[in-house]
Amino acid sequence: MTNLIKRASAEARAFGRKKESGKQARRNKQDDDDLANAPRIDAPRKPRFAPVTFSEEGGVRFLHFGTEWVQGAMRLRKPDHIELEYAQQMMAWLLFIETPERIVQLGLGAAALTKFCYRFLKRAKVEAVELNPAVVIAARAMFELPYDDARLTVTERDAWEFVNDRANHGTIGALQIDIYDATARGPVLDSVSFYRACKACLTPEAGVVTINLFGDHPSFVRNMRHLNEAFDRRVIALPEVHDGNRVALAFAGPALDVPFAALQERAKLLEAQLGLPARKWVKGLIESAGVPAKGSFTI
Repeated sequence: MTNLIKRASAEARAFGRKKESGKQARRNKQDDDDLANAPRIDAPRKPRFAPVTFSEEGGVRFLHFGTEWVQGAMRLRKPDHIELEYAQQMMAWLLFIETPERIVQLGLGAAALTKFCYRFLKRAKVEAVELNPAVVIAARAMFELPYDDARLTVTERDAWEFVNDRANHGTIGALQIDIYDATARGPVLDSVSFYRACKACLTPEAGVVTINLFGDHPSFVRNMRHLNEAFDRRVIALPEVHDGNRVALAFAGPALDVPFAALQERAKLLEAQLGLPARKWVKGLIESAGVPAKGSFTI
């Protein structure tokens, strides 16, 4: 697994970061304050596509949207492996549900999650929803995403339209959300209405959403507040990885009360079968829940 820090640049990791001047730091803080206080809209915004660019370092190919920010990665020797730790955490729903019939990824990126689910979770139909057609082309040309077949579908569509399409409601077992633009400052869709529509897409018997958030940015607090409102406070965020990314899990269906010991056993099985660091996820859940390891995960 690469040691890349957050959604920052491969270039910054390789050559180091320049120290901000006091003036630049104040300007960045003002930008963050302005973003945090900006009005939030519930309607989809007009797409503005950034150029899709690439870099390589240490045997890993990175996807960018015309900036230094990393939008996805693939180790060239292991194209179906999930390289970035935050992306591995996006699979944490496997701790709670068996492989569902339908798995959907909002935001394709370098297709790491889509490829992994397609390759290893054979019982599921796997779908990805991506607004930018250039990202789909890049995923297939540069990141070895297979072409559609009976189990794999990639749709060029706005995530807002997808989750509000009633044909998708009540049909998805696992929904993975990673929708960032070129600035990578926070999800481009994060309203209560959006998250409620995501919840409506989950199967009623059990469904889990995983969301990639930016933990050291004001958008994290806003997203957690909106998620809690949409999911009736059945939300938990794993501890920060890299240098900013935090993955939140939101639950639908019956209330859960699972001993952490049972989750540990499930995690060992996932590690053996899929090679995912699932015991780290359980440790993170214990830390985030603030309960003893001998207790239960209740949500």
